[in-house]
Amino acid sequence: MAAENSKQFWKRSAKLPGSIQPVYGAQHPPLDPQLTKNFIKERSKVNAVPLKNKKASSFHEFARNTSDAWDIGDDEEEDFSSPSFQTLNSKVALATAAQVLENHSKLRVKPERSQSTTSEIPASYKVIKSSSDAQLSRNSNELRKYSWPGVPREVRPVTWRLLSGYLPANTERRKLTLQRKREEYFGFIEQYYDSRNEEHHQDTYRQIHIDIPRTNPLIPLFQQPLVQEIFERILFIWAIRHPASGYVQGINDLVTPFFVVFLSEYVEEDVENFDVTNLSQDMLRSIEADSFWCMSKLLDGIQDNYTFAQPGIQKKVKALEELVSRIDEQVHNHFRRYEVEYLQFAFRWMNNLLMRELPLRCTIRLWDTYQSEPEGFSHFHLYVCAAFLIKWRKEILDEEDFQRRMLVDQRVSRDFQGFLKVNWKGLLMLLQNLPTIHWGNEEIGLLLAEAYRLKYMFADAPNHYRR
Repeated sequence: MAAENSKQFWKRSAKLPGSIQPVYGAQHPPLDPQLTKNFIKERSKVNAVPLKNKKASSFHEFARNTSDAWDIGDDEEEDFSSPSFQTLNSKVALATAAQVLENHSKLRVKPERSQSTTSEIPASYKVIKSSSDAQLSRNSNELRKYSWPGVPREVRPVTWRLLSGYLPANTERRKLTLQRKREEYFGFIEQYYDSRNEEHHQDTYRQIHIDIPRTNPLIPLFQQPLVQEIFERILFIWAIRHPASGYVQGINDLVTPFFVVFLSEYVEEDVENFDVTNLSQDMLRSIEADSFWCMSKLLDGIQDNYTFAQPGIQKKVKALEELVSRIDEQVHNHFRRYEVEYLQFAFRWMNNLLMRELPLRCTIRLWDTYQSEPEGFSHFHLYVCAAFLIKWRKEILDEEDFQRRMLVDQRVSRDFQGFLKVNWKGLLMLLQNLPTIHWGNEEIGLLLAEAYRLKYMFADAPNHYRR
């Protein structure tokens, strides 16, 4: 019965991996049908080695047999050389990415914060501050369109508030709304925060207190006591207001992009090294409250990722496995051959929204697009994960050749199971320590272009996942 239920996974979950909808701001034309046809034809030529299915381990078995996915050690750099960025593996992706980058370059502005940059910001961003309510309503789609390829730093705070639904489009209501929501948040603090010492909340607060120092441990900003106190309040209040999930490891990471973006509203220099004690109490209160509400808006769309047994993550990992099996069967069979479970590396990708795999600057750029996409965090993220995995296909497949050469060169006689074990460890080490430290907007732009292509081809088409 379980097997039958598994086969019906996509029919039962019509929204996974996402339903095809207009993508606001996709800065490229629809895919060329001829290119798409050729791409599928070329993929079908890949010879797959027939393999015996290995019984997948359960989620709870995985949870019992894996170490903490958020240990500080996860953030330490391994001795991997950083390869030059490889272009995407299809003519379609190249054509799409080129168009995205061409349009993106037209929309970019200089990074310096000055009054002169106003004239360089696209017109739709000027609408945020200067237009009437009617114009804001008419240009809401334009805002998403221009935000898709990246939001200029100068207007990112107000843009994120608008895109998340926290800030109303009506300019006359904004000031009062912000004032009311900020007061409401600090009302929660006064009402609930002291309860962290009560017995039924002690476990929640203790786990938050443990996880806060693990949040971006290499960035000085997040090691400041005042910042950690802010994060503790945000996470504790969110947890007790959402008893269905409570606090779960990984949610702590989701505060950081909002905190950095709203901090940048008051800071012109490098935010990651800024001393927040230089800000006034009113500024810090605004940053804290806005971070809380925008994080809450995000989590409202993915809360099943964090309820008991985290069913949302289990479904998304399964969706990723099915998607990869269709778009790159060679990589998929490579994992099966060496008994690598998707849950072993993709759990963190879904739980932390790739925040542990990418530099913070790249996460912020990625979230520009996620907030511009319908269901960006809940569904489009799946295609980003698939594109991210296939980006490293050469390194993944080369891991086998490296291990085989090592055994041959050393002329070591080992049984095949021993070889599988060595290669399994090598693959997981690679997948958990991908060399993205030098990534920037260009790499994220290409990644998003490939993700958009995958969504265009596979969303709302469950038959593409049938084997």
